[in-house]
Amino acid sequence: MRQVHERRREGERGFTLIEMMIVVAIIAILVAILVPNFMRARAQAQTAACEANLKEIATALELYQTDHQQYPNVTSPTDVTNQEANIGSYLRQTPVDPVAPSGTYKYSIANPSSGNATYTIQCPGQHDPNTMTAIGGTSAKSSIQYDSTSGFTAF
Repeated sequence: MRQVHERRREGERGFTLIEMMIVVAIIAILVAILVPNFMRARAQAQTAACEANLKEIATALELYQTDHQQYPNVTSPTDVTNQEANIGSYLRQTPVDPVAPSGTYKYSIANPSSGNATYTIQCPGQHDPNTMTAIGGTSAKSSIQYDSTSGFTAF
């Protein structure tokens, strides 16, 4: 009976240290490849969300202009909130920048009383410059703004 037990022990075999080290090395290589891709995808998603927020604010300004036949009479940058006196009622909720959640989007109107008024909306966050190339960004530009005449620009 004892011989049967010893034979079974000899037949059982676990993983060797080298096999375990190879598995750990493979996992480390996969992580080294995947983590930068996930970080880049996250940064691109944050930039896209900021652009969507800027479009939402632009829509609120256009709705205000449609209802009042002029843009709000503001010349200095004004915080965008759903409680703001001018366009707040056109926003369901206050837009939040995914890069700078505590910051607020700001808008300003140039020539508010004239027939050719324009507006500019600025993002409060500093985005990854690599995600800004679609809107004319370079390694030195990491903020986004929307202008009613030129659209999205990086600055």
